Amino acid sequence: MGRGRAKAKQTKVARELKYHSPNTDLTALQRELAGAGGKSEQHFDDDYKEYVDDDDEDHADDDPDPWAPPTR
Repeated sequence: MGRGRAKAKQTKVARELKYHSPNTDLTALQRELAGAGGKSEQHFDDDYKEYVDDDDEDHADDDPDPWAPPTR
């Protein structure tokens, strides 16, 4: 019991979202789509950068896997 109010509120919110669209700032949308600001590349933080092995001089990866079965 007690789910009636929660369901009614969810239904009300869903109905408002369905039938009443929020005001859209079309000029801001146009600026965003046009890429205003002159940035050719977007900078983002790569959380996994520290795990990437991009060292070309590291030959440890060339060694055979010690756990692999021996080749004949």
